[in-house]
Amino acid sequence: MAGARVAGILATLVAAGPSASWPDRLVEDCRRSTAVSGVGLALVDATGMNGVVAATPGVGRELEDLQFSLGEGPCTEAARSRRPVLCPDLVDDGGARWPAFARGAGRAGVSAAFTFPLQVGAVSLGVLDLYRAETGPLQDAHLTEAVAYADAAVAVLLHLQGRDDATGGAGLPDLAERRAVVHQAAGMVAVQLDVDVADALRALRAQAWADDRDVADVAGDVVARRLRFHDSETGTQVRDTGPGPGGEPE
Repeated sequence: MAGARVAGILATLVAAGPSASWPDRLVEDCRRSTAVSGVGLALVDATGMNGVVAATPGVGRELEDLQFSLGEGPCTEAARSRRPVLCPDLVDDGGARWPAFARGAGRAGVSAAFTFPLQVGAVSLGVLDLYRAETGPLQDAHLTEAVAYADAAVAVLLHLQGRDDATGGAGLPDLAERRAVVHQAAGMVAVQLDVDVADALRALRAQAWADDRDVADVAGDVVARRLRFHDSETGTQVRDTGPGPGGEPE
């Protein structure tokens, strides 16, 4: 029965249009089928979220971007544990596990989150995140649907990762490029602050959160030498270096 449901989901995606449209269609269909407020599909491994593949408008997109910027939340936990992370009450349970994410989710009107790891054997591909305004567990029927959509998402990601850019993939190469920029910037910030790369990545994400920007955009400014991190008595600071002679950053 479960395999038949997954096959039905995939058949609907194929009938709906080219493969580039499948991730967006999958998250929207999943949202309707599970009666949640938002759904996101992201590339995640044990080091954290690498990029958002698709998300439903509103809280789906907002919460996916929040997890990516903060580097904390159920997506990372699910990828590391390789098990679903079901949090029916983000205030009582999530606040202790992911304090910054739980606060941001509350401001967005989200009270519960349910994350399903997407993996093939020991290889982690990503996660499927479901967000809901109301507290409480998923109903059995909705949980079954969520698992089926997670299995379908694995097939979609594998298909898209096997396609060349020119054949109409869903932006996965772009996500990989954004990830590379973030990690390059983290290496630069690690040198600037004399810290390890993990702490540098946290500094990047904190700056993105403070500026209400995507962490990849902040990373791009670091790599382009428009921003430089430095320590002071009041903590980590960021200086806009500005363009130098000839239009190059100083």
